[in-house]
Amino acid sequence: MAEKVGRLDREDGGYLAWRRIDGEGPTIIWLGGFRSDMTGTKTQALSGWAQATGRDFLRFDYFAHGLSTGDFQDATITRWRADALAVIDEMTSGPVVLVGSSMGGWLACLAALARPERVAGMVLIAPAADFTHRLMLPNLSPEAKEALLSEGLYMQPSDYGEEPYPLTATLLADGVQWSIMPGPVEIRCPVRVLQGGQDTDVPWAHAMALSNALQGSDVSFNLIKDGDHRLSRLEDLEQLLALTEDLMGRL
Repeated sequence: MAEKVGRLDREDGGYLAWRRIDGEGPTIIWLGGFRSDMTGTKTQALSGWAQATGRDFLRFDYFAHGLSTGDFQDATITRWRADALAVIDEMTSGPVVLVGSSMGGWLACLAALARPERVAGMVLIAPAADFTHRLMLPNLSPEAKEALLSEGLYMQPSDYGEEPYPLTATLLADGVQWSIMPGPVEIRCPVRVLQGGQDTDVPWAHAMALSNALQGSDVSFNLIKDGDHRLSRLEDLEQLLALTEDLMGRL
């Protein structure tokens, strides 16, 4: 089945870029990480698996990510949550399975809380719940904190690229209103968590705390002891696909 490409128009005149494979069963929706896009290694692996197994798979870029429109300085968790809900509401019907990586794990949880009748299951990869204020803010340099306080903006160096990116006080403040930790988190659908033991961006204990806070009984925490935050090695991808296939087989 050939992959379709398109744009979902938004009220501000912009759009979200998307790609889709039509198939069977609940629609699997990819929710990417902070400043990542829908062409990364993990989502490419999922796309190939969906094509091979005949699954319905949808991936997209958030506001100000990848091929979607928007200025990153205007981005907030509120906006990205709205993007995820728009994709669920306007591009799918029936049950969906959310596969969320890093920030996408947090957004998957927020979407599941907002649409419990639609979200049938989740696979969370290094889920960065509340990362803006629990993981990012405490680790900012004094220089960054001073700039955010005085100017509302700091050009933050990136561990994943040569260019710094704009970090705004608005983003950090906005994230607090969507805090779900320490829980309880009223999500009761089946959840599979995949986490690297050597992840320095989302420590395994943070992901474990989220797993424990979820109120469903069908939650598994799967630790790749030597895995990092990316979890993009072949053996990592094999575990991701195995967890996704196992979850889909139980729905």
